Amino acid sequence: MACMKKSFWIAGALGLALVAGGSWWWSQRSAADAVQYRTAKIERGNLQATVSASGAVNPVTQVSVGTQVSGQIKDLYVDFNSEVKAGQLIAVIDPETFEYRVRSAQADVDAARAAVLSAQANASASRASVSRAQVDLMEAQRDLERKLSLVEKQFIAQSEADRARALVNTTGEALKSAQAQTGVTEAQIKSAQANVGQREAALAQARIDLARTKITSPVNGIVIKRAIEKGQTVAASLQAPELFVIAQNLRDMQVDASIDESDVGRIRTGQKATFTVDAFPGQTFEGEVRQVRKAAQNVANVVTYVAVIGFSNVGDRLLPGMTANVRVVTESRDSVLKLPNAALRVRIAGVEPAAAAAPAAPTAGGANGAGTGGAGANPAAEFRNRLLAELALTPAQVEKVDALYADARPKFGALRELSAEERPKARERITADIRARIGDLLTPEQKPAYAALQAQAAGRQSTRGRIYLLGEDGKPVATSVRLGITDGSSTELIVGPNAPEAPLLKEGAAVVTGTVTPGSDSAQQQRPASAGPRMPF
Repeated sequence: MACMKKSFWIAGALGLALVAGGSWWWSQRSAADAVQYRTAKIERGNLQATVSASGAVNPVTQVSVGTQVSGQIKDLYVDFNSEVKAGQLIAVIDPETFEYRVRSAQADVDAARAAVLSAQANASASRASVSRAQVDLMEAQRDLERKLSLVEKQFIAQSEADRARALVNTTGEALKSAQAQTGVTEAQIKSAQANVGQREAALAQARIDLARTKITSPVNGIVIKRAIEKGQTVAASLQAPELFVIAQNLRDMQVDASIDESDVGRIRTGQKATFTVDAFPGQTFEGEVRQVRKAAQNVANVVTYVAVIGFSNVGDRLLPGMTANVRVVTESRDSVLKLPNAALRVRIAGVEPAAAAAPAAPTAGGANGAGTGGAGANPAAEFRNRLLAELALTPAQVEKVDALYADARPKFGALRELSAEERPKARERITADIRARIGDLLTPEQKPAYAALQAQAAGRQSTRGRIYLLGEDGKPVATSVRLGITDGSSTELIVGPNAPEAPLLKEGAAVVTGTVTPGSDSAQQQRPASAGPRMPF
């Protein structure tokens, strides 16, 4: 009996041990199978948004030297990397053919000038003929008058007077003929003189072509390309061939970077840029955006624009044609809240943010700038507060600015009735109208600062996003946020001081950057090693 009681107690103890072990194993398995979250901290620091592109290093000014005449290269006086001065002789085309053309043109000029002298002699003879004809006419008229007087006195017959009258008519016609011939000879002189001008022009052209056989440098610089050899024949037809390329200055150079059309709106003149080249690995060169060319380049349906990055080529280290990998700093923020980009890609099923209020304008006297535009401070209120702080508005100007915002409140309220796609454009139109009307209220001294403020506000465009904060109970809480610039790994978190989420969106807050699903490799690595007994089931 005692033996049976002892066996009973042993069996009960084993059963209790099995139940306790099973409960412990099940609790450990449930804890391991629960969803786990990877987190990161919201930090405060500096951010720089950049645009990456590739381009080529080129001189700021390079001149392609060609030829306007055809012929064989007789002499070459420069080579690659030769330094040249403006007007320096760098090549000669065989001038023999052009020298003969000059001689022929000179002979034509001499012949034309001789023709002018001959025409002038003919004109002189014609003028003499006119003089003789005038003398004959005058003599015939006097003879006619005498005979008419004698006929009246009946000293001579009437027929004599008639013959004298006929002679007058004949000499008059001879005078007209001589005068016409004089006009012809004068015209011949002008024609001969015009022919001289043509021949002289042909001579000048021949001399110019002869001079063009001497190829000279148009600028001071360095020869970076030579496309011809001595004895080579060049033909200048519709397009002058390229003989040399001369870089005017290799110390002041530029990178012609191809910017994608989606990024070109962020590129402005004066922005800082850095670039690297394969020839100097590990070294970074600095430059500045000097120009954004408006001419689009379409290659395989990919549209790009050229941004010119100017830089100083100290020591002539960089050479024309090198490939440059460019990074243009489009925006910069100092001491801002930022979170990892991984936090913006997380989506947890069933966890949604609280409904955000519709966008609204700041109140007429809202000096605090608090709005109801969802996460973060209201952009219109932020802009209004910056106006007061940076432009030193007078009380009268402040009153008018607040009145403008008060008049716009119904328009902002009407945005609730628009779709999510239409709302941003409508809000932008209202904001642009307010800012244009504010500009009319400012003094000429305030307008330059206002223009700079508008440019900064245009660069600080925000977007909406969603993140998940990890609560004290270990559960994620979805929160809608306003996002600013990004550097590719972190994104600016815009939080207004009076925003409802400001107490949560602060430095050091834990934000979910990923989930670990049960049974994954990450879960196995993070699951703690079992310290309890290994159960047989």
